[in-house]
Amino acid sequence: MIHDKDEPMSEVTLAPSVGGATGVFETLTFDDLGDRVVVALDRPARRNAIDAAMIAELHEVCARIEADPKPLLLTGTGEHFAGGADIAELRARTRSDALAGINRTLFDRVARLALPTVAAVSGWALGGGAELAYACDIRIGTTTARFGNPEPGLGILAAAGANYRLPSLVGTSVAKQMLLAGRVLDAETALQLGLLAEVVEPGEHIDAAHVVVDRILRSSPLALRLTKTILDAPGTHAFADDIAQAVLFETEDKHDRMTAFLEKRA
Repeated sequence: MIHDKDEPMSEVTLAPSVGGATGVFETLTFDDLGDRVVVALDRPARRNAIDAAMIAELHEVCARIEADPKPLLLTGTGEHFAGGADIAELRARTRSDALAGINRTLFDRVARLALPTVAAVSGWALGGGAELAYACDIRIGTTTARFGNPEPGLGILAAAGANYRLPSLVGTSVAKQMLLAGRVLDAETALQLGLLAEVVEPGEHIDAAHVVVDRILRSSPLALRLTKTILDAPGTHAFADDIAQAVLFETEDKHDRMTAFLEKRA
């Protein structure tokens, strides 16, 4: 289902949790709209803190999207995106848990999803919540959005992607201010730095994220997949661009899209 910007969005409200291969989701709401998947972190009483159960259920979400690729819109229930990882669980984790990269493995999987991902952020996105937002391709925020990584204050570090994603998103200097000096970015600053693509009023972020997904869906799925793969690959890769373009030049989809463009212009 495609949702135009001027179309009422009432039918896009998040559906109740649905059952999956591992049973009913308890920490998320999941809504497959056909052309996109909408997922909300759903522990509002705990500011959507990311616990082990949520990690497992987000792996299930990734498995579903990997089997049937489509854009993902990720948000949080209530006033906040995610206030961080569950501190009680973190306190109990051991060296072996750290070496397993429990949160990092999931967030890297989210980042590797074939088609673009859009995070709709309101309120706090702290610690692991911020790192989950960093793993998405595009972020839309409300004026209440706040991003921060206070992990060193708890005796740990931001080990779920912030150290290698945040510098490319906001620059090394600002990343060090956040990761070493506890700086929290408000929505306007995050917009100026490019961490947010757009800032909207509270309550409008999910609609705004749907508009972004609408634009994404107007493009060729294969072109999007190849573009995202090349963008996320380390180093320079001019020859990979040529190979990807060669593949796309031979597709029927490219011919049909260009024919439609030329006929419309004529």
